[in-house]
Amino acid sequence: MTLKRVVVTGIGSISPVGANAEETWKNVVNGVCGIDLITHYDTTNFKTKFACEVKNYDPLQYFDRKELRRIDKFTQFAIIASDEAIKDSGIDFESIDKSRAGVIWSSGIGGVETFYEEIKGFIEGNYIPRFSPFFIPKIISDIAAGHISMKHGLMGPNYCTVSACASSSNAIIDSFNLIRLGMVDYMVTGGSEASLNEVGMGGFQSMMAISTNNEEYKTASRPFCATRDGFVMGEGGAGLILEEYEHAKARGAKIYAEVVGAGLSADAHHLTAPHPEGLGANYVMRNALQDAKLKPEDIGYINVHGTATPLGDIAELKAVMQVFGDHAFKLNISSTKSIVGHLLGAAGAMEASFAVMALVDQIIPPTINHQKADENIDPRFNLTLHKAQKRELTYAMSNTFGFGGHNTCVIFKKAE
Repeated sequence: MTLKRVVVTGIGSISPVGANAEETWKNVVNGVCGIDLITHYDTTNFKTKFACEVKNYDPLQYFDRKELRRIDKFTQFAIIASDEAIKDSGIDFESIDKSRAGVIWSSGIGGVETFYEEIKGFIEGNYIPRFSPFFIPKIISDIAAGHISMKHGLMGPNYCTVSACASSSNAIIDSFNLIRLGMVDYMVTGGSEASLNEVGMGGFQSMMAISTNNEEYKTASRPFCATRDGFVMGEGGAGLILEEYEHAKARGAKIYAEVVGAGLSADAHHLTAPHPEGLGANYVMRNALQDAKLKPEDIGYINVHGTATPLGDIAELKAVMQVFGDHAFKLNISSTKSIVGHLLGAAGAMEASFAVMALVDQIIPPTINHQKADENIDPRFNLTLHKAQKRELTYAMSNTFGFGGHNTCVIFKKAE
């Protein structure tokens, strides 16, 4: 069977450093950090006082009050990002076979803000004897995909992949596979997350997964730095339009990049900690390279998972060394989580969009906030510290891993 080619024809996002994809990418390249003190709730009783919030977000700029009663914030971000990606793609969904267009949109946690508010209201007696009739439809993780599908009348595959922080990468990979197998022609795919509330932050804080560096919060997301102490939570959403190449070519579409390979693996090791030797990360990158029929030397840039956790950063770089050998030191590597924070289930799609734009603009976004070299990290790695670096790129790789040992890897090629 001859597999069809798959290209990216639209990008959309709303992030801690931008209200849209263009603004987000500009600030990522310029190393503008999205960390600030939390405004969503009172942090008095919380160890961590900071996060990467979406700035100046007013939902009434996008939705009317009736709509807002029906959708959690993570779905709001999904609709905003997907609408931008669809508009950017130039696809007229009214003129195509809608059974050949689908949506796979992910969230690692779903409507946790709604869940918290409803349970709190019930306990305090405000909602007795009934919850809101929109309670369940607002919290389930698949509902964002449903809303996108209904808004645009897309009647192809429609579902949500949930694999913790790898969720939206899994969504991209599933969409890629559906198109190249000839089952659909167009897919709206991505992820969104809105967990910056008492429940989300409290839960991750109790796991000691997030940074507590309140004294230097502006630079608290420090991938690969000896002083890193956990990730910084972020929120937002990112979407890609994946399209069968011949369809895109026939309509004269703007093609950002081609999706050429994807990998999946499991650590099979621990609920939250990575395999100490990076074996799962090793396998997933090898699987992606094999799928793309590429050699390690073909890759020029890896947007790594790079969460700034003490164990995770070391394990991932060990895997890079195992897969790439001496070429590992010729790669550009960067963690854009130092800029936008960790968007959990939306991280994969957001970072995939950065890998794509790195190919478009032939520039590597930086890893910022690095202050002290870690003696456990080989100094020969080019971690693209502090400033973006221009580079001729043909292939870029995006790694995303999730609690539970879920590993994903997607490879993109510069558009011809």
